[in-house]
Amino acid sequence: MAAGAIGVNTAATGFGHLGELFILTHSERMDGFDEQSRQPAPPVTFTGRKTVVAAAVTVVLIAAALLIRPARTGDDARPPGPGERAAAAVGMGAPAAAADLKALVADREKWVAAHADDDASWAVLGSAYLEQARRTADSAWFPKAEKALKRSLEVRPAEKGNFDAMTGMGALANARRDFGTAKKWGELVRAQAPRRWTAYPVLVDAYTGLGSYKAAQQAMERLTELREGLPAHLRAAQVYRDRGWREDAVVSLEAAAAVAKAPAEKAYVLHRLGELAFERGDIPEALRQQEAALRTDPAQPEALGGRARALAALGRGGEAVRDYRLALGRTPVPRLALELGELLDSLGRTEDARVQYSSLAAQAARGPSDGVNEAVVLGLFEADHGDPQAAVRRLSAEWERTKSVEVADALGWALHRTGEDTAALEHAKKATDLGLRSADFAYHRAMIERSLGDEAAARRHLQEAMRTNPGFSPLRGPLAKEALASIGQPSEGGPENMQPRTPWVAPELPKPNPPKPAAPKPKAPAAKPPASPPAR
Repeated sequence: MAAGAIGVNTAATGFGHLGELFILTHSERMDGFDEQSRQPAPPVTFTGRKTVVAAAVTVVLIAAALLIRPARTGDDARPPGPGERAAAAVGMGAPAAAADLKALVADREKWVAAHADDDASWAVLGSAYLEQARRTADSAWFPKAEKALKRSLEVRPAEKGNFDAMTGMGALANARRDFGTAKKWGELVRAQAPRRWTAYPVLVDAYTGLGSYKAAQQAMERLTELREGLPAHLRAAQVYRDRGWREDAVVSLEAAAAVAKAPAEKAYVLHRLGELAFERGDIPEALRQQEAALRTDPAQPEALGGRARALAALGRGGEAVRDYRLALGRTPVPRLALELGELLDSLGRTEDARVQYSSLAAQAARGPSDGVNEAVVLGLFEADHGDPQAAVRRLSAEWERTKSVEVADALGWALHRTGEDTAALEHAKKATDLGLRSADFAYHRAMIERSLGDEAAARRHLQEAMRTNPGFSPLRGPLAKEALASIGQPSEGGPENMQPRTPWVAPELPKPNPPKPAAPKPKAPAAKPPASPPAR
């Protein structure tokens, strides 16, 4: 599961991608600006350049005051409060600190209770609920976010340019792994306002989840053109990672770390760097990055799971179990529950593993009621630890909706577990041929090829899995080593199909014909002596 961790989670990290900073959002709505182009409208009736600028600044400050709090100037100026910090982070699509987020939710709930027709505040509240869902992995926040965003759209419909709520609905759909719906919302915003950058993070996540990787790259490039910053760097890292360009992904994440300001933002970027290090098999570096993330923001839930994964790969099983339990206590993520169950299995704690698998099933069962799709995790769980036929049915239905590499890999593995290896190999190829370097994917393909009798291909992909990350799974890693040892190495001289079937014998070459002697050249006639002159 670790190999697909970034791909699956990052596609679902659109929780907070609602809109730009809310002060900027309100300034765009004032008279004199075209929301489609974000360019100044025709000249207004003010008579001087300074007057126009002063009027614009005044309107911006008034708009900001209506949304959050009165502006402070002079001796009254002080750093923004918790709610304002969270509003800025959420508006930029960045992680927010838990305490700040709580303050923002309380502030907006109180406000909309008295101002039910404030569409902007409803959109802010919906975005804050989505960020709460990301931090807590509690799907119960999703219906609350949907209700707030729909209320915003009731007050100001989509056709009137309620881009904040429309973008929020797209982010909500991505969080629920309903990528088709997310794509529709993102494309609707883009059609109405092509230069509005906040549509593009939603589109990158949606296209990635749908398996439209070229479209995801194009959306990422457009986002970078319109607005460089933390969201753009994070999406670039995801796109590069999916294409197998790890060095580019690392550079993008390092750029994200440079522009991240709040501890929650920096911790999230460090966590992502740790995940990339884990995928390429640099476990000590992965552990270092996850621990740095936890030092930066001790409440960072993703980093706890990442540290547990690294500790398990280093053979520190007891510490890994502790971290997994801590992470699940804060964020009951089904993927982490599956990883913990498999770790317990690898440690011989079969009964504890069964309890964990039961807990995973209970967690996943709550998801559909809140609109959450956990088909990939549940499919892998059922394929290895439950009913493979049920896994095939679940993942086949998911494949009809999304063509991502994660779904292709999971469906291929489920088909293999039911003995349908020919069909399984076709999906395994779809998962590995794009370029993503995943030890889990390579292992799954190798075992399918081995079942089909293609030992040369199985050996090649088992070696790839071990070369990519020998500690990719405490349960499957040892199985991969055993399979590679049982296949053995190719016999001397190269693969069998490249060896001559009989000993090589020099062929008899035709003897060259002896050269014919050259014909003698005819002799030149002798010169006649000159005639004697006549006698006189």
